[in-house]
Amino acid sequence: MTTWICRTCAVEQGAGTDPPPSCPICSDERQYVPPTGQRWTTLPDLQAEGHTASLADVEPGLWGLEIRPTVGIGQRALLLQTPAGNLLWDPPGYLDDAVVDAVRALGGVAAVAASHPHMYGVQVEWSRRFDGAPVWVPEADREWLLRDDAALRWWTDAAEVLPGVELHRIGGHFAGSAVARFTGADGAGVLLSGDTVACTPDEHWVSFLRSYPNKLPLSAAVVETLADRLVRLSFERLYDNFAGRVRADARTWLRRSADRYVGWVRGDFDHLTGT
Repeated sequence: MTTWICRTCAVEQGAGTDPPPSCPICSDERQYVPPTGQRWTTLPDLQAEGHTASLADVEPGLWGLEIRPTVGIGQRALLLQTPAGNLLWDPPGYLDDAVVDAVRALGGVAAVAASHPHMYGVQVEWSRRFDGAPVWVPEADREWLLRDDAALRWWTDAAEVLPGVELHRIGGHFAGSAVARFTGADGAGVLLSGDTVACTPDEHWVSFLRSYPNKLPLSAAVVETLADRLVRLSFERLYDNFAGRVRADARTWLRRSADRYVGWVRGDFDHLTGT
C-alpha cells in the first residue's frame, strides 16, 4: 500500500494501491488543480528527486525549516523548542533521514500541529519518525483530514499541546484555522499565525483572505471577529508560514490592519478608486 502525496499541495492521503481520483483540498475553491491536472507523488519519489531541507534560526528557541526545491505549497515550517519538547508547526510535505537527524539534534518533535489543512503536509509521517508524537487537529476541520492515524488528537477552541504552548482556533481562512502562542525567550509573547493572518513585506501590516491563490476576500464582519479573537491573546511578535513577520507591537498592528481591511471591504474608501 502506498501513501500518496498531492503534487500541488503536498498533503498526504490515505494509503492505497492506486492514487485517489482527486485531491479534495486542491479541488476546493481556496486551492486549485493546475492546468496539467491532478498529479501524485510519494516520499521515496520526492527523495529521489534530490530535495534538501535546511534549518535557520528565527529567534531564540524558534527555527525555520524550509525544503528546496519547494514541495507543494512550499511553506516554511517552524520548530519551537521548549523544555518539555518541541512543536513542529505547519509541517512540510517532505522529510528524509538528514532532516530528521537535524531536527533530532535540536530536541526532536513532541507535538505536531498545522494552522489549517493546506499546511498538513506529511504530518503523520513526521509523527511516525518521532515516536508517534501527537498530531493536533481541530474538530472544525475534521472533514479535511485525509489520512487517519492513532497519533491524531482532536481539539475544539483551545489546547495546550506542551507546557506554555497554546493552540487557539480563530477561523476565517478555514473554520478550524488556528494560531499557536507561546511566551518567547524574552517573555513578550509570540504568535505563529500560518495563513490565518498573512504578513506584508514591510513587517508591519497583515491581511486576511479566504483564498490566497484565488484572491477571495473574507467579509468585513468575519475579519472583525478574527481581530477581536486575536487581540485577546498576548503577543509582541508574529510569524506567518512564508517567512513573513511583524517585528514588534504585533497586536497593535494586527488591529490596525483589520480596521484598514474592514474599511476597504465596507466601501469607506471607494472615493479613492475613481469609480
